[in-house]
Amino acid sequence: MTESNGDGGVSRRRLLAGAGAAGAGLAAASAGVLPGLATSARAAALAPAGSAHGLPPGAPANSMLFGRIFPQFPPFAADTSVVREALLEVGVQGGIMDAQDDLAAGPKALIVDPTVNGNPTATNPYGTNPDNPTMTAGSTFVGQFTDHDITFDQTSQLGVTTNPLTSPNTRTPALDLDSVFGGGPAISPNLYVSNPDGSAGPALKIGTGGVHEDIPRTPNGDGTYTAILSDPRNDENLMIAGLHCAHILFYNRVLGDLGSMNLSRFPSARGADTAVGYLQYLIAREVTLWHYQWLLVNEHLPQIAGQAVVSDVLARGNKFYRPPPGDAFMPIEFGAACYRFGHSMARPSYRANFTSGTGDSTNPAADPFFGLLFDATEPNFNGPINYDRDDLLGGYPAPNRYIGWQTFFDLGDGQVKNNKKIDTTISSVMFTLPVPAIAPHTQTSPTVLPQRNLLRQLTWSLPSGQSIAVAMGTTPLTATDLADIGSVYAPFATSTPLWYYILAEAKLATDGLTLGPVGGRIVAETLIGLLRADPTSYLSVYPKFTPFLGTDLTMGPTPDTSITGNRSYTRANFLYYAGVVQPGTYR
Repeated sequence: MTESNGDGGVSRRRLLAGAGAAGAGLAAASAGVLPGLATSARAAALAPAGSAHGLPPGAPANSMLFGRIFPQFPPFAADTSVVREALLEVGVQGGIMDAQDDLAAGPKALIVDPTVNGNPTATNPYGTNPDNPTMTAGSTFVGQFTDHDITFDQTSQLGVTTNPLTSPNTRTPALDLDSVFGGGPAISPNLYVSNPDGSAGPALKIGTGGVHEDIPRTPNGDGTYTAILSDPRNDENLMIAGLHCAHILFYNRVLGDLGSMNLSRFPSARGADTAVGYLQYLIAREVTLWHYQWLLVNEHLPQIAGQAVVSDVLARGNKFYRPPPGDAFMPIEFGAACYRFGHSMARPSYRANFTSGTGDSTNPAADPFFGLLFDATEPNFNGPINYDRDDLLGGYPAPNRYIGWQTFFDLGDGQVKNNKKIDTTISSVMFTLPVPAIAPHTQTSPTVLPQRNLLRQLTWSLPSGQSIAVAMGTTPLTATDLADIGSVYAPFATSTPLWYYILAEAKLATDGLTLGPVGGRIVAETLIGLLRADPTSYLSVYPKFTPFLGTDLTMGPTPDTSITGNRSYTRANFLYYAGVVQPGTYR
């Protein structure tokens, strides 16, 4: 592949090189547009895009910019004060999207008490905020972790019309874990262990809260800590921080095991001197990425989009999202609408671990730490984060702030919990976000998550769900199907904001178990399309790849057979190899 694509755009090779520099260091990661690309991103914003450069309509002139899958359609609504007010009313706390969870009942009751946990009752056969038996509680955070790997908008303003084709995406549009690795040890040395000779790596830094792993942090001297991350969003809550740590530890263990692995299928290992630290980094990173990518395609995507659509995209190719070869871009229909379905899956509370920092136990009821995802009654709810909170907001190391993974992924011991169904009901904690949970260098008001998502539909002039459904050859939802949003603002029942549409579609088409035909297709095509456009992904290099690390995990006697996706190798195997979970031991 050449350095330049010859038309003023940026080739994927050049993009990835720049993105590495962009990810260098915490200051760089939290400063907005990736530093190594800021100048070229601003220049690209002034350049024409799409067909003017010989690219497909909707494709940006530069892979560092967002693009569109359906550029031919007008916005779902005009950018007016009436429409903005209507969107805010749809997403308001206490409105049609609020699950009205009884947060005062406490975090444990919201999981186990049938009178308040939102599950079906004799008088409400669907439930107010029902669990999804086909996915585990960890599925929500796998989706969030994946999102942080591929998309980050730090420049637009909520509800202010912006052209995505001139707007920078400050993550690489590739499933390459740049959120974990940054630009590698040479470009992002602060992420890596320092060596006596002054070099860094190949091992990644890991931290601790005193008992178990934590993301690496440095104290600021005022009771707060600065996370050493390529993407600061991976410190938003304990679960996403835990997944980040698990990927660090998986990679670090691969480094130690390279000498005993069969690496013949990995391009980075061919002819490489595995005694060289930088080559060790390249090989271990590729091994980690292929396991991560395989799980997305074979476990996560079937759970959220349905096996049928995933199999169809794998067998027959993409119909709608077709990025230029080697130059993928992040479609705004995915990033601003369809992949935000995960907000509907979030529970109001979780059992974060089993022992609250008191030491590992064989008893899963030893001393569990239950917490609301975000608790607005915290005395310093909006930060700074300088104490050990009772909720699950990230940002602070403490002995009890780690994850006991048997709650989040099935190890066959009966301890796994489910996430919530995909529908237009959002857990009530999402209607009062703490400011520290909002991505840095982005607009902090409103702090109501559904309102923020709805305003983004206006920001990006996204088409209606109905127009995209017709374009995709599916029967659009009717005004009757969308009566709830129509009761707030009648025009939304026939020209519906895409994010709301795909949530309503999921409930009607699958009873909330997976995304429906519009949402599922866009999500599956985008993630698989990113892998196909990446010449280094397992899907491009060796589609028959099968994960082999952690396969010696011994599952318990009672696996949850309702959970969907490929069950031959799951996130539990990945976490077991990373050393953060052990069957029969609860932490």
